[in-house]
Amino acid sequence: MSKTAIDKENKVVPEQIKQVCNSLSELLLEKNKRYGNAALQPIKIFNKTSASDSIKTRLDDKLARVKNSDSLRKNDIMDIMGYLVLLCIAEDWLDFSDLVD
Repeated sequence: MSKTAIDKENKVVPEQIKQVCNSLSELLLEKNKRYGNAALQPIKIFNKTSASDSIKTRLDDKLARVKNSDSLRKNDIMDIMGYLVLLCIAEDWLDFSDLVD
């Protein structure tokens, strides 16, 4: 982790959490604008499974790419994060306040 990502006490800086989450949100909104809701509303020509199952398959593919790659790629990580967000939407997991300890 870079020194800019942590403060002197090894705590993640809140502004950087917001920056990453906002950047991911902007990326997902732009992709949704360009490609529509294909992940959440698949056309089901070849794959007849649910949106959640289709997203899980895409996640497996991305994780395999990371596992088999010699280097970690920002694009793969953002795709994984994006698919996880879409999976949460597909499962109607929109509020996580109940998970805060």
